[in-house]
Parts: sequence; structure tokens; C-alpha cells
Amino acid sequence: MEFKDKDAIYLQIAAYVSENILLGKWLPEEKIPSTRDLAVDLEVNPNTVIRSYEFLQSQEVIVNRRGLGLFVATDGPEKIKAYRKERFIQQQLPEFFRNLYLLDIDIKDLQEMYNSYIRNIDQTAKNK
Repeated sequence: MEFKDKDAIYLQIAAYVSENILLGKWLPEEKIPSTRDLAVDLEVNPNTVIRSYEFLQSQEVIVNRRGLGLFVATDGPEKIKAYRKERFIQQQLPEFFRNLYLLDIDIKDLQEMYNSYIRNIDQTAKNK
């Protein structure tokens, strides 16, 4: 995993975990990698992973089952989507709209590009 300067590393790790959940690699009620295992995989300090996991627990995305480890919450994917949607709307969408306006990009053109993107994703998923 390559980290970006823009966000704190623990938030980038939380985003990585969240993406694995949304992509169905880690399913609800399934155990996720231990702090040490994920730290080794991502080549980071285990304390950074602990902070990421604490953040995700505070968001109720993952839950700690005492003596067993951390698991994806039953409604973990929905919690992730709600959090990411709110963050996108508040932080990224205004800049996105500004760029559409400044670059004179029509919403209809954008819709066509989006539909093409979705078709490509669907085709890729069928080929797997």
C-alpha cells in the first residue's frame, strides 16, 4: 500500500479496511486480520493499525469479540457507505462541482461518462 501525504496514515489504513469490506473480501461477521498481521502486510507500525481499528470500532464498522479478535459488524458495509457518502458530499463534492463549472463540463456529458464507467465495471465483474 502506498500512502499519500494528504491524509493521516491511520485514516488511509481505515479506508483500506473499509474498501476490503465494501468489495466483499471481508464479509459481515467475518474475522479481520489481526493488528500484527495487517501491520506486517502494510509495513507499518502496529500502533498505527491499532489506531485505525479503534477508529473503525468508534464508527461501529468492526466489533471486538473478547478473546476472539475483531470482526466486521453485521451492518458494517452500510455504516461505511453512510460515513463515506457524508464525507464525500461535504468535502469532495463542492470541489468537484466547482471544477465542472470552471471547465464547462455539462452534466449530460458527465452522465454518459459515468454510465460508461459502470458498464466497464459490470463487464470486468462478469469476466472474473
